[in-house]
Amino acid sequence: METQALYDLTPIARLALLGIVIALGPLAWVWLRNRHAAPSVRLAALTALTLFLTFDLVVFGAFTRLTDSGLGCPDWPGCYGAASPVGARAEITAAETAMPTGPVTHKKAWIEMIHRYLATGVGVLIMVMAITSWLERKRLALSPWWATATLVWVCIQGAFGALTVTMKLYPAIVTAHLLGGLFLLALLTAQHQVYRARQLVLGVGLHRWAWGLFALLWLQIALGGWVSTNYAVLACPDFPTCHGQWWPAMDFQQGFQIARPLGERRDGGYLSFDALTAIHYTHRLAAYVVLAALVGYAAALWRQGAAHRQYAAWLLGGALWQFLSGLSNVVLGWPLVAALAHTAGAAGLVIVLTALLTQAHQARRVVTAARASMVPLSSASGRTAS
Repeated sequence: METQALYDLTPIARLALLGIVIALGPLAWVWLRNRHAAPSVRLAALTALTLFLTFDLVVFGAFTRLTDSGLGCPDWPGCYGAASPVGARAEITAAETAMPTGPVTHKKAWIEMIHRYLATGVGVLIMVMAITSWLERKRLALSPWWATATLVWVCIQGAFGALTVTMKLYPAIVTAHLLGGLFLLALLTAQHQVYRARQLVLGVGLHRWAWGLFALLWLQIALGGWVSTNYAVLACPDFPTCHGQWWPAMDFQQGFQIARPLGERRDGGYLSFDALTAIHYTHRLAAYVVLAALVGYAAALWRQGAAHRQYAAWLLGGALWQFLSGLSNVVLGWPLVAALAHTAGAAGLVIVLTALLTQAHQARRVVTAARASMVPLSSASGRTAS
């Protein structure tokens, strides 16, 4: 039996061309709507559109994982060396005939390749952003190195996407790929806020609290990714207890072994159910802390006045959304809609907190610059006398 190579770069030129074609639509839309605008306005519009498409890509990536389509094409970047499942029809049919419920089917192959096409299109848009940032660097408020860093990061994301396939859904790689996609959202959000020159004044205490909440959110997302990539969502089928207990039997040592294949321990044995319970319940317990922090911070923002209440409402809405979608995953048996909603909610919270922190940073920069431009009277009189 012939073995399929994990890497086959034969279709890479056709995939790159397809990515350019996909990106032409958004680029044309941005140019037509902003053809008479300043470069910063055009770049802000392009960044906002790329952010929206990247959000969609993150959610579609979750759809790919949740439908078990991550290995729909068992090589990278194409599908059995072809640029689409059409060219790999015979190979996919043979694999599906041998294992009808296996990882390779025509439906799963299309889902996997559409995800790759969307990722390629987003990569092209980010490349255009980087090139434009350098060409217009003298007229922009943001260093072109930001867009360059974003381009580098999307290339790293592509590498993690390749490893996801070639390492057969290795949990640590899949989780890192999810975190990388959300970090890309944060990079794009920060750049968009700078281009729009939006500011929000936060006191020192609220500013530090926001950073602490941001760190908690990333930790919780990592734990959630670990639950999903280890298929531990149904390890606790009841709520608020787990198997009718407030502290069920758990094996944390097995559950949080990072360097191991899917479903296995590091020594090659199967992962125990107690390990899956530890993965699930740790995420659930951390969720209580994050939800309390979100609600508390939103309440503190609300008291600051009208300018802050929009963010307070978004954070409260995000907290409620995550609670309900997470609860639905448990009590309804992990329905696809609830699982996708939970991923989308996490991505939305990353965007909201990144925007809030970026606006606060912009406001602090303006205040610092204003203070630096003011010359103390004592210094001025001293220089005049001398």
